[in-house]
Amino acid sequence: MPRPIQALVHSAALAHNLALAAQHAPDSRVWAVVKANAYGHGLERCFAGLQRADGFALLDLEEAQRLRALDWRGPILLLEGCFEPRDLELCSRLNLWHVVHTAEQIDWMAAHKTQMPHRVFLKMNSGMNRLGFSEARLRSAWARLNALPQVKEISLMTHFSDADGPRGIAHQVQAFARATEDLPGERSLANSAAVLRHTALAGIAADWVRAGIMLYGSAPDAPAGSVHTWGLQPTMTLCSRLISVQQLQPGDTVGYGSTYTASQAQRIGIVACGYADGYPRHAPSGTPVLVDGVRCALVGRVSMDMVAVDLSPVPQAGPGSEATLWGHGPHGTALPIDDVAQAAGTVGYELMCALSTRVPVAVAD
Repeated sequence: MPRPIQALVHSAALAHNLALAAQHAPDSRVWAVVKANAYGHGLERCFAGLQRADGFALLDLEEAQRLRALDWRGPILLLEGCFEPRDLELCSRLNLWHVVHTAEQIDWMAAHKTQMPHRVFLKMNSGMNRLGFSEARLRSAWARLNALPQVKEISLMTHFSDADGPRGIAHQVQAFARATEDLPGERSLANSAAVLRHTALAGIAADWVRAGIMLYGSAPDAPAGSVHTWGLQPTMTLCSRLISVQQLQPGDTVGYGSTYTASQAQRIGIVACGYADGYPRHAPSGTPVLVDGVRCALVGRVSMDMVAVDLSPVPQAGPGSEATLWGHGPHGTALPIDDVAQAAGTVGYELMCALSTRVPVAVAD
């Protein structure tokens, strides 16, 4: 009998979340961002749920090849552009759109021999200070690209640093508007947080929005916002079962380092899941877990292969009872991945991307 842990990817939830992005930006086309192997869900497993997107955005050429192998013939955007000159050959062959954010990438394009001019997205650094041309340098970069016969069309984009927080995006929107005034081409500004929180701001939705974390059932502004706030559905479930039950007496301790001490008689369940499965090792006592659909709490340290859970809220539970580490539980229950992430002092992105390869994954409706 195999170990009981399993992850499920929910196609219907992916489709729901994609439709929600389109509803929030009805006049825009939607990039489905599938970088990092679709945020740990698996590109091939997510394709059916996301294939109504207007395009796919990712980082790796290998992932772009996998998308084309799935018979996707629509736009694919390389969000970090090319990493070396020869990448442009594959862009030509696969008809990939790509971001240009450095002068070196323009140099590569100028030296590239192709019979198929490229569609590029010129990126402005409007305050994130990761990638892109400054406001002062954007127009000269645009002029260089526009003069190249290798370039068919130039779109313009930026990325927001504070769409999920109180600072907001107005300062970056203004900088982008100044730098791109009168320049032709489509625009792409909004990430998931901007799609959900700021699309009422004039022009923010633009021609394309880039839906990332919201597609995967995590709130981009957690913990201030939640999946309930935005109507998002969990797209990944990590579930297992109890493989043992222990009866504690007052003073008994749990796990490595004896970091948890029972203050009274207590039943705990041992779940077949640990940090080798991708569960966060730093999750403290109190981190939520569903047992048979009832919200319980982690006790003690996370081990490589096991976690311990207080069974006080579900006294009928025993070996074989279902444990939901995040996602959809039994009887219509759910544990948002953001709740687990907040307890562990991280974000939902990290948890879903960290799923171990030893965990079997299946696609569910």
